[in-house]
Amino acid sequence: MLDSAQVKGALRKAAAAIIGFGLAMVLLTALLLTGFYLLVQAAVLSLTPWLGEAGAMGLIGAVCVLLLALFFQRLTRPKPSKTSHKSDKTADDKSASGINVLRDLIRENPWEAVLMAFAVGVAEHGDPRLRSLLLQGGTILMRRAESGEPDEDGPDSASAPEDQVPPGEEPAP
Repeated sequence: MLDSAQVKGALRKAAAAIIGFGLAMVLLTALLLTGFYLLVQAAVLSLTPWLGEAGAMGLIGAVCVLLLALFFQRLTRPKPSKTSHKSDKTADDKSASGINVLRDLIRENPWEAVLMAFAVGVAEHGDPRLRSLLLQGGTILMRRAESGEPDEDGPDSASAPEDQVPPGEEPAP
């Protein structure tokens, strides 16, 4: 059987390990951010004789924004399929668009999608257009589920037909 001293010792060691890991992450993050700051300052100082201080700051700022845009573009881009060939590249690009990836994600995680929809609904409850769009899409899906119709039209079948007018809006002449 374990003594209370052994349990306390193990808890102290676990707490020390967790605190040490947290402090190491904070220290490494601070060092990384300080390194980036010093790198930007060095670049500004090195370009100041040629462009002036404002020009150097503007150029370095633009480079940083471009790097961030590149990073987020690479982060949000769909992953290429490993089994695709050059001839299938156009078909895979169309099927791997951001909207289709999002639809697949919703199909794979329906409860999480419901939770996100609820959160968006709570956050955007003041927008009547968004509310009417959500209600219209929900009623279409509920009608389809009640009638037992399979989804034959593909992922775009849940969108409203063009001749229907969303609730709360008047038809255009």
